[in-house]
Amino acid sequence: MNLVEVHILQPVPPANLNRDDTGSPKDTLFGGFRRARISSQAQKRAVRQYFSNRELLSPEDRAVRTRLLVDELVTRFQDRPPEQVRRVAAAALRAIGLVADEATYRTQYLLFLGNREIDTLARALKEHWEALLTASATLGPQSKKDKKNTARQGAPETVRNALNAILDGGRAVDVALFGRMLADRPEWGVEAACQVAHAISTHRVDREFDFYTAVDDLAPREETGAGMMGDVEYYTATFYRYANVDLELLAQNLRGDRDLAARGVEAFLRAFILTLPSGKQNTFAAHSPPKFVGLIVRENGMPRNLAAAFERPVRPTDGKSLTGVSVEVLTRYWAELDRVYGKPAKEWVALVNLSDGELAYYPEARKNTIEDVIQAAMSGVRALLGTTA
Repeated sequence: MNLVEVHILQPVPPANLNRDDTGSPKDTLFGGFRRARISSQAQKRAVRQYFSNRELLSPEDRAVRTRLLVDELVTRFQDRPPEQVRRVAAAALRAIGLVADEATYRTQYLLFLGNREIDTLARALKEHWEALLTASATLGPQSKKDKKNTARQGAPETVRNALNAILDGGRAVDVALFGRMLADRPEWGVEAACQVAHAISTHRVDREFDFYTAVDDLAPREETGAGMMGDVEYYTATFYRYANVDLELLAQNLRGDRDLAARGVEAFLRAFILTLPSGKQNTFAAHSPPKFVGLIVRENGMPRNLAAAFERPVRPTDGKSLTGVSVEVLTRYWAELDRVYGKPAKEWVALVNLSDGELAYYPEARKNTIEDVIQAAMSGVRALLGTTA
């Protein structure tokens, strides 16, 4: 496997970046000790938002995840009655086995579609308008099973064939990276080229509570009590974050566009390094960038998550910070894995280390800026993808 890996150590001050169903920050047991945790889903969401907010990728190279596809299609037909567009769009979705609710026109579940796929679907609606409008007459209250059965009957076969050819991934980088699953049409699924681990703290954690009160600004002076009170849970942690990208699978998902694959990898590296989930950031403002970033590009290598380096929780020792000790533990474990299991004949390594810990491995790969690290890794990515983009 040709791949690029990201290893990050990131100290985070008091925060609740990723909550569970009770509002508590997520955690887990690892090595027999409680650890802070950030889910992979939350990290991927932050990456996708960064793609868009910083315009790292053009709109046509991105995707949307939504149940509001019908409403999105309505915006593409400003010259036609919205209700008629909704019925035509719903008929089109039913023709390909995807059902939208008759009342709200929301799809049964979130669809992850490339913007090119949505554009192509809009053009298909326009081309087959009359046939789909006729087919929309069959829309009405039905069971889920009936809806899917009538889907193949409501529109002419030529129209169904045209619609069935649309959902090919749309060369959307985020679909190619993170994959998609369509329960009703598994053949349109995309195997994810990117794997993101749940981030965990390198040390044990205990949750803490912040008790707060708010004062009523207009309350009479004689009323001295709080207008409201409550508490919020948080913890502080140094997180180990890990992700990898299978370069060949990414290029395959992008229908062989290796230039776009390279641009997608660079966008992912930049976004993954610079983002965290945004939970309760208005309360904690825990915007703390990584102190250690290691990028490794391997030819015919295997992915290696280095979380096991922290199976025994680290502690600040010898006057060094928690992150500094974590850097030393991580790089020693990395060297041990390479000694025991070997490493590929060809790899590119670039590191940045702002901690007070010493690099126990690859000290010569240390760079001065994060941009230098990304560009050093991208030279390996481009070499393996065979592109100069």
